[in-house]
Amino acid sequence: MTLIVGVDRGSRPKPGEITLANKGVLFLDELPEFDRTVLEVLRQPLEAKQITISRANSQLTFPANFQLVAAMNPCPCGYDGDGSNRCRCRPEQIKRYQDKLSGPLLDRIDLHITVPALPIADLQNAQAGETSEQVRTRVAAAHKQQLKRQNKVNNELSPSEIDQYIQLGEGEQQLLQLAQQRLNLSARGYHRVLRVARTIADLADSNDITSAHVSEALSYRSK
Repeated sequence: MTLIVGVDRGSRPKPGEITLANKGVLFLDELPEFDRTVLEVLRQPLEAKQITISRANSQLTFPANFQLVAAMNPCPCGYDGDGSNRCRCRPEQIKRYQDKLSGPLLDRIDLHITVPALPIADLQNAQAGETSEQVRTRVAAAHKQQLKRQNKVNNELSPSEIDQYIQLGEGEQQLLQLAQQRLNLSARGYHRVLRVARTIADLADSNDITSAHVSEALSYRSK
């Protein structure tokens, strides 16, 4: 897979996967199996929503406003932490595997979700959840509210716009300050938590961002 660009015979850059995914979703399965240098190049387009390629005789900029979705195992064999004692990976192997993803790259990913294996009993007695139609309706309403409030979606808010459109109460500010110290959030991570908290509130049809919204947003940064 060419994530960034392909090159034709004249060494002229042409669109790669991140441009082909513009305004859509780029899904990378088994994320640590990609070359680390390739993954690190994702940092610029994830931030700038575009990618600039320089060659000796030209410089081209391609759009790259995509949503990154990625999946990975907890260790090379995939069984670390599942409670079955099947994992035979040594600690240094697990660390080397997980270290293929740098801190700066992870810092640019809003939601970090651990999905444990479900017991058979839970699979056999699964409760019915929301339908796709219900979720779609709720997401569409939240999207409409964001455009009405700020003329753009939450993840496109700049730091100055965050100060303008995302206001926290005193309790929520204290909670975020405490979490920032414990999680050692960077400025980028701090702003991403605020954007996610605002989105969670929008999905709940809440004008105010509550402590519950902030706590949920923080839970996605704890891994």
